[in-house]
Amino acid sequence: MEIRLQKFLADCGIASRRKCEEYIQNGFVSVNGFVVTSMGVKINPEKDSVLFKGKKVFSENKNVYILLNKPVGYITTSKDEFNRKTVLDLIKNIDARIFPVGRLDADTSGLLILTNDGDLAYKLTHPKSNVNKTYLAKVHGIPTAEELKKFETGLNIENYKTSPAKIKIKELLGKDCTLEITIHEGRNRQVRKMCAAIGHGVVTLERIKIGRLGLGKLQQSEYRFLNENEIEYLKNI
Repeated sequence: MEIRLQKFLADCGIASRRKCEEYIQNGFVSVNGFVVTSMGVKINPEKDSVLFKGKKVFSENKNVYILLNKPVGYITTSKDEFNRKTVLDLIKNIDARIFPVGRLDADTSGLLILTNDGDLAYKLTHPKSNVNKTYLAKVHGIPTAEELKKFETGLNIENYKTSPAKIKIKELLGKDCTLEITIHEGRNRQVRKMCAAIGHGVVTLERIKIGRLGLGKLQQSEYRFLNENEIEYLKNI
C-alpha cells in the first residue's frame, strides 16, 4: 500500500508530519537513491528504500534482515565490555536495533545474519532447528579416508559426541588442504575442535552458507539486505 512520503517519515518517528515536509523540501530525504523535494511523492514501505540524511529509515514495526560477510577480528555481539570491535561496527546508516543471529568466533570469517526479528533468530539458533551451516577450513595435513569417516559419523569432544556431519577435501595445498564441512550443530568452536580431533588443526575458517543461503559476491566487511524470497526461505527452514 502506498502512502505519502511525509506520513511515512512521521510514522517512523523522524519528526512531526509538518517537520518532515520541511526536511523533504530541504533535500534531506531520498527514495531509491534519488533526492525528493516535492510533497506529492508516495512510496511503498515494503518495497521502496527511504533515506533521511543518508540513513535508511525503517517503520518502527518493520523487521530488518542483513547478510554480512564478517572479517576476522570482529566480535559477534552487540556490545563488548573490553571495547573490542563488534560486527555492528561494520553496519552503517541503520537506525534499527539489530543483533547477530548466532555467533562466529573472532578468528572465523564469513556469513552472518543480523536482524531485529527475535522469532527468526530463536528459530535459527534453536538446537532442534537442524539448520545446516557450511564452512571452508584450511587445515594442516590431508585427512585420510578413515579420518574423514570418523568425522562424518561423530566424534567424542570433551563431554559430548558430535552429530553426523559432511566433510570433503575441496582443494589440495601442497602438504595441507582446504576442507568443505557441513554441520547443523552450533557448539563453541565446534568445527575447530572436530578438525583437531582427527589430527588436522585449522589454519583459517570461513562460513560460506547457512542452509542454501550463501555469500555470493560479497567481499569481507560488505553486507546487503535479504530479499523477500530469502527471508521467506529462512522462516520456513
